[in-house]
Order: sequence, then C-alpha cells, then structure tokens
Amino acid sequence: MIRRCSVLTGTIIGVEARPVEVEVELGPGLPTFAIVGLPDTAVQEARERVRSALRACGFTLPNERIVVNLAPGPLRKHGTGFDLPMALGILGATGQISVEWLSTIYAVGELSLDGRLREVSGMLAHALCARSADKTLTGPLASLDTRLIEGLTFHHIESLNRVECPSILEPQTPSSRSARPTTLDFAQVAGQSFAVRALSIAAAGGHNVLLTGPPGTGKTMLARRLPTIMPPLSSSERLETSVVHSVAGLLHATDSFRLERPFRAPHHTSTTVGMIGGGNPAKPGEISLAHNGVLFLDELPEFSPSTLQSLRQPMEDGCVTLVRAEGRLTFPARFTLVAAANPCPCGYFGVGERPCTCPPSAVERYQRRVGGPLMDRIDIVCTVNRPDPKSIITGAGAMSSARLRQQVEAAKGLLQEWMGSDTPGVSGQELLAQCQLDHNGMSFIESAAKTHRLSGRAITRLLRVARTLAAMDGETRVLAHHLSESLAYRGTDTR
Repeated sequence: MIRRCSVLTGTIIGVEARPVEVEVELGPGLPTFAIVGLPDTAVQEARERVRSALRACGFTLPNERIVVNLAPGPLRKHGTGFDLPMALGILGATGQISVEWLSTIYAVGELSLDGRLREVSGMLAHALCARSADKTLTGPLASLDTRLIEGLTFHHIESLNRVECPSILEPQTPSSRSARPTTLDFAQVAGQSFAVRALSIAAAGGHNVLLTGPPGTGKTMLARRLPTIMPPLSSSERLETSVVHSVAGLLHATDSFRLERPFRAPHHTSTTVGMIGGGNPAKPGEISLAHNGVLFLDELPEFSPSTLQSLRQPMEDGCVTLVRAEGRLTFPARFTLVAAANPCPCGYFGVGERPCTCPPSAVERYQRRVGGPLMDRIDIVCTVNRPDPKSIITGAGAMSSARLRQQVEAAKGLLQEWMGSDTPGVSGQELLAQCQLDHNGMSFIESAAKTHRLSGRAITRLLRVARTLAAMDGETRVLAHHLSESLAYRGTDTR
C-alpha cells in the first residue's frame, strides 16, 4: 500500500525564501531512501541525519521504499533546512503524527543525530514566506527571534521527540528595543570640523564621500563614527537589513533584529564576488550587508580595479542583479559609500609636511586606479589634514554625535517634507524644479558646468548635495551659496 504526506517548507534564493513542498511517499520495494527535485549535497545528506534522528527519538523508521520529492522540480534546493520537513513527512505518512496538523505548518530546521534541532541561515526569510503562505512557522528554539514579525505564529520545538507538543508563540508586534549603546562619538574627534561637516551632509542626504589625506590624520576614525549620526532605522529598513544578515548567517536569536545601521569595512584584498555577492548557492556580498548603512573602503586605490568598477551600477540603482544559469538574483544594496585614500603610495604627495618619495609615474598610476566613472559617482571629496597637536592634547573635540544626529534628522525631515518623499534617484528637470533655482543660481550652475566640464551625472549630484545643504540651513530652495559649497566638495577632480 502506498502512503503519502506533504509538508511545506522553503529554499533561500537570493534574500527571499521560495516555497517548496516536501512530498513523501512510502511504498513496497527495497528499503531505500531517495530524494529527487534538484537537491544539493547538503539536502542529499539529510537522509542519514533523518534516519538517525528518528531512531534516537523513539520513532519507527518504515522498512519500505521512501521517496521524497521536492516540488517544484526545476528549482534548485539548498541547505540543511529540509531535514525537519522530511522527518515530519515520514512521520505523517506512517501515521505517527497528525497529518491535519502538518497541513497547517511551514517547517524548517536542521536535525542533529540525536534528534535536536539546529537553526539554519535565513530564518527571517523563511518567516516571511510562512506568513505570506498563511502557515505556522515550525522550527528550532534558536529561531525565537522570528516571533518579532508582526502577524506570524511560531511553533518552536527543541527536539523531534517534542514535535507533538510544540510551544506556541502567538502573533506579536515588532520589537521596540533600542540599539546597543556605542562608545564611538564625534566628540572624540579633534580638529576636523570640515570633515565632520562633510560627513554630516552625507548622513542627511545619503551622499557618497571620499576622504583623502596623509596617513594618521583620522580618516578611518571619522568614517567609523558616521553611523552614529545617521537617523535610526525605520521598521521597514530594519526588516530589510535583518533579512539580508539572516540569509548571510550573521543574525542570531540574541540579535533579534538589526537595530543599528550596518557598518561594513572589507579589506582591500576582497574579491569581486565577495564584494557584490555570488557563489553557489549565491550569498549577499559586502555591499548588500551594508544595505541601509555604510560601506567603508579604506585604502581605496589598493582595491582591484575590477572590484571597484563593479560598484558603479549598485551605487546608481540601490541593488545588484546577478544573472546565473538558473536565473536572475537581485540583492538590495542601498548604502552610503565612504572611501579613504592616500594621495600617493607613500602618502605624502602634495602634503608639504614630509617630502614625497614616489616617482611621478607611480603617483599617476596610483591616482588612476580608482577610475573616472567611479569618481563621478562620489558626491563629496574631502581633504583630511593633520590636526593641530594642541587640539589633540587639550581634547577640543567636535560637536557630539547626539547633537549632530539631531541636525541630520531635522534636515532629512525637511527634505522629505520639501520633496514629498525621499527620492534620491530624481534627476533632470524634476530635480531642477525641486531646487527652485533663481537667476543667480541658474547662472552659477551653467558657469560651473562649463568651467569644470561637468558631466550630466556630475551636475545632478552637484544639485543633490546643494539640495541637502539648503535643508541643513532650513531653506526650502537652493541658493547660490549652496551651489558654491556643493561645488567645493567636488574636489579637484570635477568631472
């Protein structure tokens, strides 16, 4: 007699979970255990884990032919989260647990050999998939953070021998906990008021920044403090960011949700795949892990030119699309880029405080490594000089991060009220209409474009920075002095 049972689960594709139906069939024949439906090696290995876990928990393993079909067939299945739904499907087909209950759940989890459940990556993505399917998420206790998704019911079980009496967590509203306190503060920064002003503008308008200067001037210290003045994550941003980190395996039950903006600082030896994402199965890269936060690239010219140029499209679109044989994957990548660079390999070209030891050809090669197209997408270029030793000794720091954050939030609120919504992608005539330039402003922008040979993208970014400067001054239109300051932030390379 053939007996069947099915359990709903999912597989991670990109940063979302796609529903997968685990169909279990028991029938006459040699006692084999076959898994079909494009499973990867981790899914195939579930056979031994499921056998051992069922025996360890006192269940009867049928001495029959077991076939597990993962539908839909053309979709590749990845990961160890299929262990639990396979085991539940076998128990349901043999009548050892209720089939009616199995029809109401979305199961995911890895089994140990003694039947205990372990958490898998992407539990938040699975939780969203379960909620959209109107199912009850069933998984290990380590996945307790998923109850913070509004409208989700969660059954958590510690072991297979507790599967018939899971603990039920009713739907709850998202967590309102605050972010963990940080010891980083702009008040610790001495003698860098110009750079602090530039980073405040970047935080208010979401602008990309390049900090240049000799070694030891505080470029890294400034960049690491940028998240402390950025507005807190909204509920939607918090969920988006948490899902990406959950899929990457960087979010655990003790974290619940990402409550602070991410700060990612990959080393300059990072590969292109590590930066933009990929692999098999595809995982988010550093630019996606920095989604809604800061991507800091220290020693920018030391990065591979191909890796740097791969950032151009994500910086424009706020996402990265990878095309593979099995389909297209889209990862979110809306980040603020903060880069730091020395003026030359030795770090002292044009500084004056110490003679540069680099030959002219080495300086030229070093400065060309970044490339014009990427520089064209950087809104603010700020030179960070060595501060006065007196200000360091006396501890005369900048304004505190708390006060700077108040200014940033006020400017960001004014920008949203001014434009109706936060639309950084607006350009062309619509952007000009938002800026409401008077005759002096129009004359200035035309003259600057001709004098500095600004590209269309450079003009657009110049206007966006000027728009942010106007909001920081409490203005609802861009004036000529805002355009002048914005042009000053373009640096010497004003493409």
